[in-house]
Amino acid sequence: MARIIAGSAGSLRLRVPRAGTRPTSDRVREGIFSSLEAEGALVDARVLDLYAGSGALALEAMSRGAASAVLVDRSPDSYAVCRANAQLVAAAVGSSPGAIRVVRQSVSTFLAAEGGAYDLAFLDPPYDLGDADLAENLAALLPLLAEDAVVVVERSSRSPEPAWPAGIASFRRRNYGETAVHLAARD
Repeated sequence: MARIIAGSAGSLRLRVPRAGTRPTSDRVREGIFSSLEAEGALVDARVLDLYAGSGALALEAMSRGAASAVLVDRSPDSYAVCRANAQLVAAAVGSSPGAIRVVRQSVSTFLAAEGGAYDLAFLDPPYDLGDADLAENLAALLPLLAEDAVVVVERSSRSPEPAWPAGIASFRRRNYGETAVHLAARD
C-alpha cells in the first residue's frame, strides 16, 4: 500500500496495481514535493500524471493544493486503481466534480489528442522505456505546458539525462538510490 504523505488527504492509504508498476517510494515522493513546494509549483496547479500507475504523484499534488489532475495509464489494472484512488482523494480534499480525471490510453495517444495547459507534469515511465520514446513524449508534452510549467521525470539512476526538447530546460537532478528525479521548467 502507498499513502498520501501530506496535505489535506495526508496519511490516506492508496491502492497499488497488482503488477507492472514501480510505485514511487515515500522518501522519493517527499523529496519531489519538497522541491515542488520550494518552486511554488503546487498551489492551484493543473497537474498531468503520465504513466500514472497508482496515481500517487498527481494525488499527492491534489492533497497539497493543486486545482486539478489528469492521470493517464493504458493498463486496465492501473486505470481501475487510479479511479478508486482518485475517488478517495477527491472526497478527502473536497475537490469539485471532475477535478480529477482518469484516462485509459497510451501516453503517446493521449498527448497527440489532448488540448489544454498544464502547470505541472509527472512522467514516471517504466525503466525499460527507451530514451528515444521518452524524448518523443517530452516533445509531444511541450505544447501542453503552460508558461513556467514544471516537468518531473523519474528514471533509473543509471539512465542518462532525458533529452529535453528546446523549450524545456533542466534545473535539478537528485538521486535516491536506484531512482533519479529530474526537474525541468518550460522556458
